[in-house]
Amino acid sequence: MLSPRVWRGLSPLCRGGHLTAWRRARSHSAAAAARLDLSGIYPPIATPFTAKEDVDYRRLEENLQKYAKIPFKGLVVQGSNGEYPYLTEEERVEVVRMVRRSLLADKLLMAGSGCESTRATVQLTEKMAAAGANAVLVVTPCFYKGKMDSRALIQHFTKVADCSPVPVVLYSVPANTGLELPLDAVVQLSQHPNIVGLKDSGGDITRIGLIVHKTKTQDFQVLAGSAGFLMAAYCVGAVGGVCALANVLGQEVCELERLCVSGRWEEARVLQQRLIEPNAAVTRKLGVPALKQAMEWFGFHGGACRSPLQPLTEAETQQLRRDFSSNGWL
Repeated sequence: MLSPRVWRGLSPLCRGGHLTAWRRARSHSAAAAARLDLSGIYPPIATPFTAKEDVDYRRLEENLQKYAKIPFKGLVVQGSNGEYPYLTEEERVEVVRMVRRSLLADKLLMAGSGCESTRATVQLTEKMAAAGANAVLVVTPCFYKGKMDSRALIQHFTKVADCSPVPVVLYSVPANTGLELPLDAVVQLSQHPNIVGLKDSGGDITRIGLIVHKTKTQDFQVLAGSAGFLMAAYCVGAVGGVCALANVLGQEVCELERLCVSGRWEEARVLQQRLIEPNAAVTRKLGVPALKQAMEWFGFHGGACRSPLQPLTEAETQQLRRDFSSNGWL
């Protein structure tokens, strides 16, 4: 059922005195990639902070205990909603290590390991794997976005996947990076045995459907990057979603997944429509501060963001409440 793939040449970043270890890691990683099923719902968990803006591990643990009661496939840790650009490398790794200790063994932990340079991404990917990640989510480098064409991105992701001890999931989030991972790059990268899927947060359903179509000969899985288009993504072949709204309405997003997978499209349509406005509020409209505020309303620890992200204004808070209450959630 899984299509055979062929390793590319050994990346220069993986050469040197570690060839034997590299081969062992590649053998383990290839086997893991071949059997890693991404299907399901993942909340990209938020990072709680103390009043001094330190990571609040106690409150994070309390959130994890509540998430354990929801039928998630796993968690995404240190994604965009985890404020990863504002954390040090040490904090990013420690958060993953802490979550792995708390998470049930059968739950998948996908850790964000993307950095601007290929070298830094390779190094952080290895640290995330050592901290307990089952897979890594690697965002497109974007600071020099004008030079990040298909050639540069294919080389970047190929080197990361060559060196990664765990399977790699590509991450395209143009709202944050200003850069969409090109279709031709996704199709070529889907042939790599250690690249198992894509989280696409762009919301272009025709693009998602075309990616599914053009990678159908590969064991390649597409995850919707938002609950706002989750049903539509399932209709064109996505296998799950990494959804910010699942931090707040986790049971409901999982119910939408269940309805889609079981073909109960009319019920799915009704639920999907009720999720569109609150989802937009905690993503493109008001962002992470709104997500954290909504988490507080629904019994989770959200709290303040790390500076320079600012708390919501009173008007924004009222708008956020309306977007939830008008759809029957508050």
